[in-house]
Amino acid sequence: MSRYNSLFCQLRERNQAAFVPFVMIGDPDPNSSFDIICQLIESGADALELGFPYSDPIADGPTIQKAAIRALKAGATPSRCFAVLTKVRSRYPDIPVGLLLYSNLVLAKGMNAFYQQAKDAGVDSILIADVPLREIEPFKQAANKSGIEQILIAPPNASDEALSDVAKASCGYTYVLGRAGVTGAETDADLDAKALLDKLHQANSAPSLLGFGISRPEQVKQAVKAGAAGAISGSATVNIIERNLDDKQQMLMKLDEFIASMKAAANKD
Repeated sequence: MSRYNSLFCQLRERNQAAFVPFVMIGDPDPNSSFDIICQLIESGADALELGFPYSDPIADGPTIQKAAIRALKAGATPSRCFAVLTKVRSRYPDIPVGLLLYSNLVLAKGMNAFYQQAKDAGVDSILIADVPLREIEPFKQAANKSGIEQILIAPPNASDEALSDVAKASCGYTYVLGRAGVTGAETDADLDAKALLDKLHQANSAPSLLGFGISRPEQVKQAVKAGAAGAISGSATVNIIERNLDDKQQMLMKLDEFIASMKAAANKD
């Protein structure tokens, strides 16, 4: 059983949904990044969605773009990111870890080589932000070869046919966009996503996690009520890092408070 399957089974038994924070590996520097990721887990994150810094993150809003810039300035490279991941996996053998990144980083290494390196570092899933469904097949083949689960995006304006295709190809989980546009806590998710989530469920999609614009506990509650298996929060988490760059202990404390409050909202009781 994959780590994702095991997680969702455990959550169903506890009548809970998943809360999954996103941070950029290497932000604000590789050593602090490791401490931040460990804090997210210790504070109650059910799984992780982690980014590799990239110079042209077209799907990301200003908050995550700045995180990528900080990481790159601090010397974050794919190799250093994988080193952080290896340390995380060594300390936490059970938590699902996903990567959200851009195709150039994969292609520069070589598709099969990148996926295998990710697997060796303990990665469970990969989502390529700038690859549409119609172009995903070679990435999915590399994922299957290495034992990685390829994550697919279900956008809010997708046709029924497209959603059916996403459901057929999905594994691990399905990333459901709470709204169109780029990432960012500045613009709330459109949480009237029940119809979209229902269609994915009827098509036997992998469990749906709602992301983009999730920044408050009440939004997690709304996502779960609409039928999502959980919620992903990126910019709100990264904002805490940015606001506390000069005080690491304060940063970790604020992350702890945020993760705990968001996870508490994922209880279905």
